[in-house]
Amino acid sequence: MRRRTFLATAAAAGAFTGLGGLRQAAHADRPFTFTSWGGALSDAEKAAFTDPFAALKGIEIVNASPTETAKIKAMVQAGAVEWDLVDVGGRTVWQGGEEGFLEPLDLAKIPNAGALEKGWVSPYGVATSTGATIMAWSTTAFPDGGPQSWAEFWDVKRFPGPRGLYKYFYYNYEAALLAAGVKREEVFPFTDEKAEMALGKIKELKPNVSVWWGAGAQPPQLLSTGELALSSAWSGRMLAAEAEGAPVGHTYKDGIAWANWWVIPKGSPNAALAHELLDFALAEEQQAKLLNLKTYGPVLGSATAGADDETRKVLVMAPDNIKDMLILNEEEANKYSRAYEEKWNQLMLG
Repeated sequence: MRRRTFLATAAAAGAFTGLGGLRQAAHADRPFTFTSWGGALSDAEKAAFTDPFAALKGIEIVNASPTETAKIKAMVQAGAVEWDLVDVGGRTVWQGGEEGFLEPLDLAKIPNAGALEKGWVSPYGVATSTGATIMAWSTTAFPDGGPQSWAEFWDVKRFPGPRGLYKYFYYNYEAALLAAGVKREEVFPFTDEKAEMALGKIKELKPNVSVWWGAGAQPPQLLSTGELALSSAWSGRMLAAEAEGAPVGHTYKDGIAWANWWVIPKGSPNAALAHELLDFALAEEQQAKLLNLKTYGPVLGSATAGADDETRKVLVMAPDNIKDMLILNEEEANKYSRAYEEKWNQLMLG
């Protein structure tokens, strides 16, 4: 599963050949298909958004996973679009606009988007929920708690043990700069100097990184079994694991806050219905349903008003949490991911 990553066109074409049962052309009479990342996020979106919408409209909605940007591109290129609405990382929103594999949104048909912060709406995608990339640890390895900053995460003497990091430059650029002492407000905009600093900091920690994870389920699982002592992780996955009693812990301090973005693949025969579902998901009543699920939080600020103290502890956008976090600039992340893809690959191979 690749959450906020890109694949080259050739890789996308290769992925398409492996899709198996794709029809040669998309048909409007097939069920509406919503695709997301799986796990806690897909569960939350199904409960808060797609199931209630299906019941309201009296239609069938297929909930598929995982999201893969390569598959979106391949479907569009082949004229066989099987996904109608897809949860993607913010970088894919900008990439899809630039490369033409996403439908431009008619924001007049999504009036509820008008209540969102400016940064959560773009011409090709709208944010519908929030999460974060955070530090997590094995409570067996660290019964008194793990690191509370990326600088401490990098401190292998104070916090010994094998680490896990995401397998792409994404998230690591931000974490490494924060570990190097760069102030949150200075992480963006991306510059070559900052990117080189981040690469150097990651190279420094690399001997202690035993797993470069690509699927959200990996960090909580590997921390639970003791294969890892520390790892970066997605907040919803850790919250779900802790709720199930896994021997893991986390902190939002120094976390990297991001949103889950919904997009419409270009050529979807159900684009009109996709606009309706997007607007439905942004209604305050539906956004508030995320509160009880306690994994991924609302993107609509007013939907958090009724949250109790315990729920606010797990909401990324709650004031006590977000004040200690960096809000990811997806447009800048798209820039550094493209510009430094080759150097990142060289670092991984070295």
